Amino acid sequence: MKVCVLAGDGIGPEIVAEAVRVLEALRTDGLKIELEPALLGGCAVDAAGSAYPEATQKLAREADAVLLGAVGGPQWDNNPRPLRPERGLLAIRKDLNLFANLRPAILYPELANASTLKPEVVSGLDILIVRELTGDIYFGEPRGVENREVDGRSQRVGWNTMIYSESEIRRIGKVAFEAARKRNRRVCSVDKMNVLETTQLWRDVMIELSKDYPDVELSHMLVDNAAMQLVKAPKQFDVMVTGNMFGDILSDEASMLTGSIGMLPSASLDASNKGLYEPSHGSAPDIAGKGVANPLATILSAAMMLRYSFGNEAAAQRVESAVKKVLALGLRTGDIWEEGCKRVGTREMGDAVLAAL
Repeated sequence: MKVCVLAGDGIGPEIVAEAVRVLEALRTDGLKIELEPALLGGCAVDAAGSAYPEATQKLAREADAVLLGAVGGPQWDNNPRPLRPERGLLAIRKDLNLFANLRPAILYPELANASTLKPEVVSGLDILIVRELTGDIYFGEPRGVENREVDGRSQRVGWNTMIYSESEIRRIGKVAFEAARKRNRRVCSVDKMNVLETTQLWRDVMIELSKDYPDVELSHMLVDNAAMQLVKAPKQFDVMVTGNMFGDILSDEASMLTGSIGMLPSASLDASNKGLYEPSHGSAPDIAGKGVANPLATILSAAMMLRYSFGNEAAAQRVESAVKKVLALGLRTGDIWEEGCKRVGTREMGDAVLAAL
């Protein structure tokens, strides 16, 4: 299996290096995997004048999966929009038709005190957020900024278009219902149907689709209420499915229930389970190069890659078990450290996971 490795910007190279070491260890044990690096994001802009260069496009299309660190940083904030690092991330998702983003929010028992919520509220938390990734207001046309006559004077006006087709909603719904069948058989669809016609269609299609899954319970929740319920009673959820913009916000909110976004992996899949795997966190430029970033989310993303794109459940569980063992030993990077635990850096955490493997 061929993996395109995109270290990206900020802490990306540091955390990806540890995930690559894990995959290389598994390869030594017989896993048939080939790793090939390429550029995406700000580093690609600097080196090739594009956030998603042609060489990266070619490799990503040929690969069976993509492992990504993170993109972005303040040094590119003033670039023209087409040369912003984030455009590379949007472009590769669109290019590979990665329409389904899976973000688990799992609270490891050893990290119960890391959450800002009371342990009884989050203990045993295990949510899967399924976010549609290639439609919605992020990609809708028309869009832009121009001068218009408003209130009797010329001023700048910006606009974006929220748009979803029935087929886009149906295919992400299927991903959510299929995932729920392997979990606790409950899907909560999140929308804003009381205001937005786009999401009224979303709800209508989800209701129609639910007839194909009589063994899965479907519920609905408005996005503002869902945001509140995630911090009030998060364990009521099993699988949450929602659109691109709402999913972007809710998945980050859910990640913090676990104490640190540095612990949470994600997968973005196409219809054939080819995927891009990345930690849920960003490039954290403030700690880049300091060797203190938490690599566990990236390592767990590699485990998701083994599960979803390679169909190797045994290898995925082996990696996840190694992470659990390291946490049980009391090793912590700074973002999850607490009194009585041993603070370690990025490389040391990677060493510990390899030892546990």
